[in-house]
Amino acid sequence: MKKIIQTDKAPAPIGPYNQAVMHGNTLYVSGQIAIDPATGALIEGDIQAETERCMQNLQAILTEAGLSFDHVVKSTIFIKDMHQFALINEVYGRYFDADTAPARETVEVANLPKFVNVEISVLAIGS
Repeated sequence: MKKIIQTDKAPAPIGPYNQAVMHGNTLYVSGQIAIDPATGALIEGDIQAETERCMQNLQAILTEAGLSFDHVVKSTIFIKDMHQFALINEVYGRYFDADTAPARETVEVANLPKFVNVEISVLAIGS
């Protein structure tokens, strides 16, 4: 049976989906964009600040589910400009140990929700 994971420490969904769904010991976290959950404002202009906010939102959802970035086994990063990959990767990399980092793909896309520059989702396994 699935359990819906919801926290006010991450942005509320902007469509018909949930922040995350736990099924068994697997947590499926919806893509997070750079929305500050306290204000509802979009973080814009600085790709590193956008990425940091995405990671903070993911962390809040993982925490609500009783997990951490150590439990993440797969991530997906969607970006509008592959030339910003190194800047995004610099921030993203601070949240993971290089030796145990999850599998990942990074995909350049034409547009993202609210026309942000980066969106990140994760899949985590609990015990």
